[in-house]
Amino acid sequence: MYTAAFIYLKEGLFVKKKGWLAVILIAIILLGVGWGWYRQRTVRPASQTVQVSRPRYVERKHVKLVALGDSLTHGQGDETNNGGYVGIIKQKIEHRYRKTTVTTVNYGVSGDRSDQILDRLNSQKQIRQDLKHANVITMTVGGNDLMQRLEANAMDSPDQINSEVKTASRTYQKKLKKLFTAVRKQNPHAPIFVMSIYNPFYTYFPNVTTISDAVSYWNKTTQQVMRNYSQMYFVDINHLMSYGQYRTKAARQQLVSAENKANQGKVSQTRLIRVMDDKDKNLNNYISTEDNFHPNHTGYEHIAQRLFKAMVHHHSWEYVKR
Repeated sequence: MYTAAFIYLKEGLFVKKKGWLAVILIAIILLGVGWGWYRQRTVRPASQTVQVSRPRYVERKHVKLVALGDSLTHGQGDETNNGGYVGIIKQKIEHRYRKTTVTTVNYGVSGDRSDQILDRLNSQKQIRQDLKHANVITMTVGGNDLMQRLEANAMDSPDQINSEVKTASRTYQKKLKKLFTAVRKQNPHAPIFVMSIYNPFYTYFPNVTTISDAVSYWNKTTQQVMRNYSQMYFVDINHLMSYGQYRTKAARQQLVSAENKANQGKVSQTRLIRVMDDKDKNLNNYISTEDNFHPNHTGYEHIAQRLFKAMVHHHSWEYVKR
């Protein structure tokens, strides 16, 4: 009896166990079918994969360049009357970017200091309108600010001049911040290329470091202010224009030897006036004999080439996103 009961119980458990196995097997099958259905609904075949489109950059058909600044922007000294570097840069852009035409607007005024450029911007609506619609902006500034200081203290000792330049640079820094802020207010996005100043008397007084040191310090001040603004690029033309054709150290050493014989390492007011008044030639082939201060057309060609190199490197002005 116990044996029969045991066999019955054992068979019942076996049947019950088989029933659970069947349930589990059916569940696994259903999960597999459901997963396959889900994958079919959610995963696209490779041929139907959605392609994420990337922005395409194409050359602008038209570029507006607005030039703001002093006599270097005006083009003073350019014997071709082509507007100095502004006229040349237009040709360079159109030659490289064949699909692009360039309109330039020149707001350079000879003799303007940084605060005077700002005054013109604030008082002339047309300047603000043109800046607002510019694709690229170029600027020359600072030369007249420094010359005003050097002329006032020309007869001081080198140490005094260095000290006075550093003091004056703090005022210049404040004026420059106001000017750059005003330009950026009109146009927050267009890249701005600011050119350095240079020493137009270097070839006559290469051994006198006072002017060259002042120019270098002034340029560093400009660069320091520029770091507070986005898309502003410094175009260094200091050595390019100061040295002119005397590009090698050996060539400049010959200038130093000649200067020591002529000036004994000093800048006399008489000698400086004589240099400025000489209308026949200049020792620097890049400087105009009109005033022995500003670039001639050859000088502006070199400035434009240096500017264009920077513009090609930072070329957001030339392309539009589509």
